[in-house]
Amino acid sequence: MNKMAFQGQLGAYSHLACTKVNPQAEVVPYDTFAQAIQAVEQDQAKWAMIPLENSSAGRVEEIYRHLPKTHLNIVAEHFQPVSHCWMALPTAKPTWIASHPQALAQCHDRIQGLQLESKVEFDTAGAAKLLAQSQDLTGSVIASELAAKLYGLNILESSFEDISGNTTRFIVLEKSNKVPEAQENKTYITSVIFTVKNIPAALYKALGGFATNGLNLLKIESYLDNQTLHSSRFHIDIAEHIETQAMKRAIDELKFYASEYRWLGTYEAHDFRQKSA
Repeated sequence: MNKMAFQGQLGAYSHLACTKVNPQAEVVPYDTFAQAIQAVEQDQAKWAMIPLENSSAGRVEEIYRHLPKTHLNIVAEHFQPVSHCWMALPTAKPTWIASHPQALAQCHDRIQGLQLESKVEFDTAGAAKLLAQSQDLTGSVIASELAAKLYGLNILESSFEDISGNTTRFIVLEKSNKVPEAQENKTYITSVIFTVKNIPAALYKALGGFATNGLNLLKIESYLDNQTLHSSRFHIDIAEHIETQAMKRAIDELKFYASEYRWLGTYEAHDFRQKSA
């Protein structure tokens, strides 16, 4: 099985990310993130391509709710630059423009300059598909270059966003819980989620082991437990392989102060991190 699930329509930025990570994979679109994840859980797909955070819009809140519920593991990460294209049907003379609210916001100044009426759609690729089906020569959309190719639309202008550099970080989820063998010339990231015990300074003490062992925390996200609303769950990414002695000592200390702990995966860092640094 060589299928990769994603949320959205064909031509979405998640679809584009799939083609970058595994060009040979058969992509399968689903309406929701939960359905895409469930497809892997039920062996209908091998991987799920899931957006975790965006440099403009921030974290994808829904995903942090799904991760503790699934037994899938993170096996890779991918940073996808989001380059919006303004597109329309051949011979069109647009008076309005449609897309996802985030895309419209990221292209606000350009839209105002063209004096186009904005219309909100559920997603970027969905807007492109609807326009192709309607054959409305007064309409235009903001979507990916891939969407233009799939739905037969002409790109009127590339890099249509007001500010360049917008990037989405994706994670690839899989059933496999295999830890990759550490190689000296590669950088690895380990992701874990945990809940701290209800004692004073528990979070400070739980994270202290990473500092004392010289490990770099790349990110920490907190969110309330849906069931109780009394405790916070934390998601952290550490720039280290799970099997090093320093990491083992730090994780042991974290577990001592945690009421719940789960390893999400250890995977190779994407090249984007080194370019950004």
